[in-house]
Amino acid sequence: MKPHWTGVFPACTTQLKKDQSLDLPATAQHFEVLIQSGVSGLIVCGSLGENQTLDPDEKRAVVRCALEAARGRVPVLSGVAESSTRAAVRYVRDVAQLGAAGVMLMPPMSYKGDPRESMNYLRTVARDGGLPIMIYNNPLSYANDITPTLFAELADEPRFVAIKESSGDPRRITEVRNAVGNRYALFTGVDDLLLEAAILGIDGWVAGTGIAFPAENQCLWDLTRAGRWDEARALYRWFQPLLKLDTHVHFIQYIKLCEQETGLGVEWVRAPRLPIAGDERKAVLKIIRGAITQRPKLPKRRQ
Repeated sequence: MKPHWTGVFPACTTQLKKDQSLDLPATAQHFEVLIQSGVSGLIVCGSLGENQTLDPDEKRAVVRCALEAARGRVPVLSGVAESSTRAAVRYVRDVAQLGAAGVMLMPPMSYKGDPRESMNYLRTVARDGGLPIMIYNNPLSYANDITPTLFAELADEPRFVAIKESSGDPRRITEVRNAVGNRYALFTGVDDLLLEAAILGIDGWVAGTGIAFPAENQCLWDLTRAGRWDEARALYRWFQPLLKLDTHVHFIQYIKLCEQETGLGVEWVRAPRLPIAGDERKAVLKIIRGAITQRPKLPKRRQ
């Protein structure tokens, strides 16, 4: 049952109104822009989608919105960031009924488990949830590290089909390949390691900042697929200050500000997050506006 998930699967924001209520029409409009740019899938309700601050019915509404916008053109995955194993299973079952193609499974947000507990959580959600799973490994943010050795142990569960590797260590790409070969589709989840990861050999990219620059984001990915490394390096050097915005504790605010500056969304976030202000705002706007001013002419696709 392994789905062929490859290519750019952007981690999408959830668009909000100033009063912090959902803006589903604006969210759907951005989904359409991303699909038109050539992405291979959509991931909603991940960290960038502010999963942890959405009410249960709001999460399901965003998934339904994505499915209606996609209309079967690309698979839709949902992030899973529940606090208990029982809630995670219930959520996966619900989005399966809605028509989601799979889920991106994050560790429980409120508890730092040991490896035995983490493995039990992952296996239980896979067994009882009923959907293909991309395991999201981000020990820097979520304090649970699924190591290459643990991925090898999990390889006997057929519903684990992909890995989002976000440890921040590009050596992990080769270590995972050496441990499990091509058992999983391997995605990078760290924007400013994309080129390094692509050289080492990945199947996809869960993109962050690029949702505000979808044409450039897709072009960069396509250049790596075609082995056009000189052109990829040139585009990557322009992109790098923007991509680095995805690696900060305020990454949601930064990327939503990018969307606002490029006309693809607004910066409103759900409290306790607040839009950035003061010197921090000035510094981030300088990066964004500088990149827009110097936006490169994209190389043509070769036939």
